[in-house]
Amino acid sequence: MMQNALTERFGLKYPIFGFAHSIDVICALAEAGCFAVYGATRDTPEEIEERLALIRSRIGDRPFGVDLVMPRGMPQFADKQAVIDQLPETHTDFVKGLYEKYEIPPATKPGMRSRFLRSDEITNRQVEAVLSSDVNIFACGIGAPPDVVAEAKRRDMTTLALVGHPRHAQAALRAGADLLVAQGHDAGAHTGPIGTFSLVPQIVDVAGDVPVLAAGGVATGRHIAASFALGAQGVWMGTAWLTSHEHALHPVIVDKLLAAGSDDTVISRANSGKTFRQIRTAWSEEWAKPDAPKPLQMPHQDMLIGDLLGAIGEHEIEPLMHSGAGQSVAYSTEQKSVAQIVDDLVTQTEAALARLA
Repeated sequence: MMQNALTERFGLKYPIFGFAHSIDVICALAEAGCFAVYGATRDTPEEIEERLALIRSRIGDRPFGVDLVMPRGMPQFADKQAVIDQLPETHTDFVKGLYEKYEIPPATKPGMRSRFLRSDEITNRQVEAVLSSDVNIFACGIGAPPDVVAEAKRRDMTTLALVGHPRHAQAALRAGADLLVAQGHDAGAHTGPIGTFSLVPQIVDVAGDVPVLAAGGVATGRHIAASFALGAQGVWMGTAWLTSHEHALHPVIVDKLLAAGSDDTVISRANSGKTFRQIRTAWSEEWAKPDAPKPLQMPHQDMLIGDLLGAIGEHEIEPLMHSGAGQSVAYSTEQKSVAQIVDDLVTQTEAALARLA
């Protein structure tokens, strides 16, 4: 009942596109008959090359993709110190205060967000690493530069763009995107202001013959069936895999995710300078206090808090440990394997479609 033009196009069992930063999750999704998309935006170009090759070696000729975030307005060169020198004293003092309040030892290595500076220089090298690989889809998480889309298509890659507003969809279509992901306000991580139920039909209408995937709040088969009713040909899911055995997140974070309801997520700019939905913790609460400074723009916020976040994870500072997550986190109540999650989704979707029929 879940076979359609999209599954036929990519040789899938199910029109489920799973996004994850975990190679083990990516491989498990591919093996389960879904389309897996690896999030590589925080990897160095060398790591992208190595990890995409590793995924291919594990999944064979099954299709998979890679996602990069390519926002406009970043520095031209990867000069970390130049950005660090621009950080306001009010903000660096606030960060020092968090170190002191929570008794956080310094990190022994740069944090994930401060290992390198998000810049045109790094982005261009990341793009080339992806273009030089044999991935089937090049997904654009933020921004869909026409030159990148055109080059990916020239190399026979399908291009995909995540959009949160009809005008974003129009820009992605002008750039030549082959697939659109309509990502609603419910979604985890970087998300926009329009709810999924309102957004998806608008994007479907704008897209015309271009297939649309629904994202944001998708957690059960009923959500998948509803996505079909809204005009989507498939779904894009990320939060569902966070508590999987394969993802192997820190047990403290897994426990927080399993305990969280939809209203336990909050949108904050504290992680990167852009809106980012995450589970509510002391981290988001500290930055929401009236006397807290306003988060800086990307990539300055990355440089401000990158090493601090690294130290929080390295030294297991429990109150501040957090994760991006969508409102669908409420449906993640026990740890399962990726295969079990997919099986449940398929069973639920077929039951929902049968009831409608």
